[in-house]
Amino acid sequence: MSAKILVVEDERLIGTMVRINLENEGYEVDWIADGSEARGPATSGDYDLLVFDILLPGRSGMDLVSDVRAAGIGAPIIILTAHAEVDMKVLGLERGADDYLTKPFDVAELLARVKALIRRRSDPE
Repeated sequence: MSAKILVVEDERLIGTMVRINLENEGYEVDWIADGSEARGPATSGDYDLLVFDILLPGRSGMDLVSDVRAAGIGAPIIILTAHAEVDMKVLGLERGADDYLTKPFDVAELLARVKALIRRRSDPE
């Protein structure tokens, strides 16, 4: 069974590129471009990994991270954003994100980080 990933990214080019590359690796991917629309799916517990941009229409990616963790969802979260400031990285990680990748990014690096987080989640302790 392939891992299921939710990508929340409002930039069409980036969202399409991320979805296609993850699907090419065998993942099942849902892509939503609006933070408010993503809240329900993100907190459903249906995903093995979540990828959030920070600046989204409706609801920010930071708020989505908080929503997911408040709902008791333990799925790994990667923040994928243009915000490279250290304080934003720290805030994202403190809210519950597991990784933070700044744009522009290399697709190979994103795929490696996704694989590592999914592998870590599925490996018995």
